[in-house]
Amino acid sequence: MSIHDVLTRDLARAYPDTPDHLRQLRDRVAAKAQTEGILDVAYRIVDSPVGTLLLAATDLGLVRVAYASEDHDRVLQSLSDRISPRILNAPARLDTTARELEEYFAGRRHAFDVPLDWRLSSGFRSTVLHRLPDVGYGHTATYAVVAQLAGNPKAVRAVGTACATNPLPVVVPCHRVVRSDGSMGGYRGGPEAKRILLTLEASA
Repeated sequence: MSIHDVLTRDLARAYPDTPDHLRQLRDRVAAKAQTEGILDVAYRIVDSPVGTLLLAATDLGLVRVAYASEDHDRVLQSLSDRISPRILNAPARLDTTARELEEYFAGRRHAFDVPLDWRLSSGFRSTVLHRLPDVGYGHTATYAVVAQLAGNPKAVRAVGTACATNPLPVVVPCHRVVRSDGSMGGYRGGPEAKRILLTLEASA
């Protein structure tokens, strides 16, 4: 059972009707865990035009952005399995990411500056993801073009796989990759989310 699970259970038992006390106690626990070096993955939930997003970060940087359709509980379990079970709802570590996302959705930010932890992608997939920022804000590129950018023009299908498994959607802009006929193609957050992101950038 993760820190998050234990804390949620114990706080709910101790303070069933006092959400403010719950929040204050959670924040104190998160601050203590951070100070003592036992908080490996911090997360928070934010609202956005593409639905509720889960943001998770390690000491190295933002490691995961997850859509509600991915099931946030399953995402947290995956982070526990792949990185560390020492996971806690600790919003402060993600204040900068939340602010940059807010600016992006308001049309005031065209690129993200937060540090990224790339450990959830490797090999050619990682190469593809590192090249996606080359597709500028308000522009799109085909899977074939991105394959060329990544140094393997024949790996069009692999580019699609890399985009479909991107652990940092929105921030790492796989939504800008489209099919050769101009249609949107698949997207981790679903076609409506991809349409919203492309429309937002096109209108800026």
